[in-house]
Amino acid sequence: MDDDDMNAAQGLLASETWIFDLDNTLYPERCNLFAQIDKQMGAFITDFLGVDHTEAKTIQKRYFLEHGTTLNGLMHHHGMDPAKFLHFVHDIDYSPVLRDDRLNTALEALPGRKLIFTNGTVAHADAVLDRIGIAHHFDGTFDIVAADYQPKPNAEPYHKMVAAFDVDPAKAVFVEDMAKNLKVPAEMGMKTVWVKTKAEWSSFGSEGGHVQHITDDLTDWLHALVRGEYSL
Repeated sequence: MDDDDMNAAQGLLASETWIFDLDNTLYPERCNLFAQIDKQMGAFITDFLGVDHTEAKTIQKRYFLEHGTTLNGLMHHHGMDPAKFLHFVHDIDYSPVLRDDRLNTALEALPGRKLIFTNGTVAHADAVLDRIGIAHHFDGTFDIVAADYQPKPNAEPYHKMVAAFDVDPAKAVFVEDMAKNLKVPAEMGMKTVWVKTKAEWSSFGSEGGHVQHITDDLTDWLHALVRGEYSL
């Protein structure tokens, strides 16, 4: 390990707080829970608006593009109760998410407080963390409800999360599978780790200095870091 690698590793390990995205970050993309959630969204819109499946998917995509999330579009245009929507779309089969003892061991060895920041719900995060077997490592979850339904990468929820958990951004690390979601944390002074996946949206917004560390396997990366074997 050269001096740059050593300094980078020491800087990461000296961090007070580690903030982890949930989906496709703490479990592999191949679990593809989003495919189930996407199907549930279409079914909800079909029933809620009384339209057929094709029209429901068109509305789902249009609201996502116009409002950042389908949820926000339904709230804005139809006064929808977000709680009912979120409960329905996360009523999925979590069995593709498997226990990960190696990730558990890595998190155990990783110094610092650990938090979850997700565009999903606390209930969704709890279900995923329970399946992986790592829930006991995390001191809290900041979800879409706490964010007043404003998702990443909007800046406002990051600032709300920092205030809610009294995070010093200069002493924090943000870990995320969507590169564009690392821009605001970097601007706030956090160190950033991009968990790169094969999904097209993972690489959106990856150009620029806001992506400081990259891995395609979070568990291996954390083990290398805590063993003092990390290289840039």
